Amino acid sequence: MKRILVTGGAGFIGSHLCERLLNEGNEIICLDNFFTGSKDNIRHLLHNDHFELVRHDITKEYYAEVDQIYNLACPASPPHYQYNAIKTIKTSVLGAMYMLGLAKRCNATILQASTSEVYGDPKVHPQKEDYWGNVNPIGIRSCYDEGKRCAETLMMDYHRQNAVDTRIVRIFNTYGPNMAMNDGRVVSNFIIQALQGKDITIYGDGSQTRSFCYVSDLVDGMIRMMNNQEHFIGPVNLGNPSERTILEFAELIIKLTNSNSKIVYKPLPMDDPVRRKPDISLAKEKLGWTPVVDIEAGLSKTIEYFDRKIRENC
Repeated sequence: MKRILVTGGAGFIGSHLCERLLNEGNEIICLDNFFTGSKDNIRHLLHNDHFELVRHDITKEYYAEVDQIYNLACPASPPHYQYNAIKTIKTSVLGAMYMLGLAKRCNATILQASTSEVYGDPKVHPQKEDYWGNVNPIGIRSCYDEGKRCAETLMMDYHRQNAVDTRIVRIFNTYGPNMAMNDGRVVSNFIIQALQGKDITIYGDGSQTRSFCYVSDLVDGMIRMMNNQEHFIGPVNLGNPSERTILEFAELIIKLTNSNSKIVYKPLPMDDPVRRKPDISLAKEKLGWTPVVDIEAGLSKTIEYFDRKIRENC
C-alpha cells in the first residue's frame, strides 16, 4: 500500500484517479479547494477508511508523509482559468513549488499534470514532445499556458538540482463523467446543448480540430507514467490521436443524443488553437500505452452522465 497525495482530487480527472488508485489498494489523500472540484465527484469514496479528503489551496504549503504526489490542481477550462488569471498562474507556479518541496522532504515521486496548451497554437502537426510550442505570453490564455510551462520548468530544475524523482505528462483534450456542468469546454457544452434541445454553439467555422481522449484511458496513462521502472521523466503526451473537426464532433453528438439542435456559429476566441493532435509514439514506446475507448462508447457514457445531472437539477 502506497500513501498517495492527489491535488485537485475532487476535480474531473482527479476524482477518477483517486477512485482507481483506491481500488488498487492504496491510501489516498485528496486535496482540493473546491473552486472547480466537487464533493459529489468523490462522495462515494468518503466511507473508505483509506480515503482522506482535505480542503486546501496549494498556493499555501501543505505537509504530509507520502510516497507519491499527483499534482493536478488548477482550473483547466478557459472560463474558469480566466475568471481569476492571477490566481491561476499562482496555482500552477506556487503549487508546483510547494508540492516539489514536499516531494523533496518525503523522497516522494511527483507527477505533474501538464497540458497540450504548452504547445499553444502549434505550427507543428501532430505535436511531439520535442516541439517547444507557439504560445502568446501576454494573451488571455497565458495565465494557464505559461503557468503550466513554468511548472514543467520547476519539475526539471528540482530534478536536476535536488534529484527529486519527477514525471511530466502533457494532457490533451479529455472527456467523461464528472465533468462540471459549467465546464465551458467543447464536450460538455455540446452535450448539454443537445440534450436540452438548444442551438449548438461553434466558435469559428468549425474546421479547427481536436483529439478527444476518454478519462479512463488518460488515468491509465498517468498511473503507468508514475510507476514506470525506467525512471522516465518525460514530458510525454497523453491523448487520443484520432483527430476530428469541431463541426464533425458537433454532428456526432447530435446523432448520439437524437437531438433536434441546430448548429450556430460565433467568432473564434483569441489564441484558440486551430489544430490539436498528439503524437503518442513516446507513450507507446516508454509506457506501452495507447487509448482503447472508442469515441462513440466514451461519448455515450458521458451523455448518460450529463442526462442524469440535468434531470437531478430540474
